[in-house]
Amino acid sequence: MTDGVEGGAGGWSPERSAAGGHNPYLIAFVVSIATFMEVLDTTIANVALRHIAGGLAVGIDESTYVITSYLVANAIVLSISGWLSTVIGRKRFYMICVGIFTISSLLCGFAWNLQSLVLFRILQGLGGGGMATSEQAILADSFPPQKRGQAFAIYGVAVVVAPVIGPTLGGWITDTYTWHWVFLINVPMGLLSLFLVGTLVKEPSGAEEERARLLSKGLRVDYIGFLLVAIGLGSLEYVLDEGQRNDWFGSNMIVVFAVLAAVSLLALIPWELTREDPIVDLRLLGRRQFAACFLVMLGTGAVLISTTQLLPQLLQTELNYTALLAGLALSPGGIATLVLMPVVGRLVSTVQPKYLIMFGAAIVAFSMWHLTGLTGDITYGYAALSRIFLALGLPFLFLPVTTASYDGVPPDKTNQASALINVARNIGGSMGVALAQTVLAQRQQFHQSRLIEHAAPSDVGYQQTIDALTRYFQGQGSNASDAASQAVAWVGRTLQQQVDFLAYIDVFWTLAIVAMLMIPTAAVLRPINLGSPARGH
Repeated sequence: MTDGVEGGAGGWSPERSAAGGHNPYLIAFVVSIATFMEVLDTTIANVALRHIAGGLAVGIDESTYVITSYLVANAIVLSISGWLSTVIGRKRFYMICVGIFTISSLLCGFAWNLQSLVLFRILQGLGGGGMATSEQAILADSFPPQKRGQAFAIYGVAVVVAPVIGPTLGGWITDTYTWHWVFLINVPMGLLSLFLVGTLVKEPSGAEEERARLLSKGLRVDYIGFLLVAIGLGSLEYVLDEGQRNDWFGSNMIVVFAVLAAVSLLALIPWELTREDPIVDLRLLGRRQFAACFLVMLGTGAVLISTTQLLPQLLQTELNYTALLAGLALSPGGIATLVLMPVVGRLVSTVQPKYLIMFGAAIVAFSMWHLTGLTGDITYGYAALSRIFLALGLPFLFLPVTTASYDGVPPDKTNQASALINVARNIGGSMGVALAQTVLAQRQQFHQSRLIEHAAPSDVGYQQTIDALTRYFQGQGSNASDAASQAVAWVGRTLQQQVDFLAYIDVFWTLAIVAMLMIPTAAVLRPINLGSPARGH
């Protein structure tokens, strides 16, 4: 299968640039503002869930629909945003999405009950889902191919650093003000983004030509494809996000959505492959280069998002950190990524992406292995260092994957390519969180059943421990009866903590394996021409 031709008449040229005569690095900064806002909002909302539940007088389980509703709407729009961006125009579609996201954020801030908040979060997800695709396509159009790595470095700072500072900022906002401000802070950022994009960004001539070509045939909307995507990805997101809370396939609701997801996504493949203008161009996944990048981005999303949720959860529940302090443990990693992004952006222009990706995956695997040394005596420095290790590997994954995914993709397919790569990151994140929470719950049950065998009254070691503790508490002033009860309670708490730590260690081993699998996946990437703006294949 041919990988297309980039360069020449159909390739990049200054006249076809989205920068419109402005410095392309300024454009990269401008279009990254909205991405930073959108990704930041997702992680802040996670931290604020307990406050939202209390403020709206609902249970924690009910409040999770604030997250699930956003992710489902986000996934549906993300998958078709490449087609929408082509039909509407990249700049127009981008500004529409930012506008919807900003208005819905304002509405979320003033939500009066859970139902209204979930509705406004769905609108917010519809707006947020379309932004990343348009931004990456605008970046690809603003820079010649050999400089795209540096462009994506600026964009990557927003995507990778926002989840890191999100828990810290979210903890501070919810502790200092109210949960309403979690959403209201998006409004000024959204207005700034709209002004700057409207003023500085130009609709690329190549994108206008492709739009004119599509509309000249009459606007043919792939309604069935859209329906299959919406049902398939929406159901899959629901299953991944709610599965562990609802006992997976022990729940009839989960079974129904799992069947809907499987049937819709399987039917989508032959349908889209036989359309002349598919709403999702699955043919891109038939290219070795793009398919390998898609799989690596799945793994990257899984490790990044799952650890961003797991580490604060671990620090708060097991080590009694506050929300703010748990968030601060992730912050040094954000600084490391911020420093390394420009460096890797330059390396992408001189080193083959496959080697950078393999190196990055090895660092990420090492960071997960480092966390398997978890004990009840770990310090703040240990937690922060583990995040720094992960942060050092992420730029070597995110930037080369994003850059290599466009290699050989014709300019008229950049919207579709961007949409699929972002779908991989989002779906990978949901899969990672679902995998981590499932492994955590199942291994907690396993370790508890094994350790409890040694906490039986007939066990000699247990009897000796209880006797020693009873004497200790008596020495602290308790009577014999109270001291015995305190001894049993202390053993129970210690046992449960050990169960939890062992389960977390198993999760980190699992994520280390995910990272290791990215190495052979990256090895199949073919070398790309790093020196010439015109790359023919």
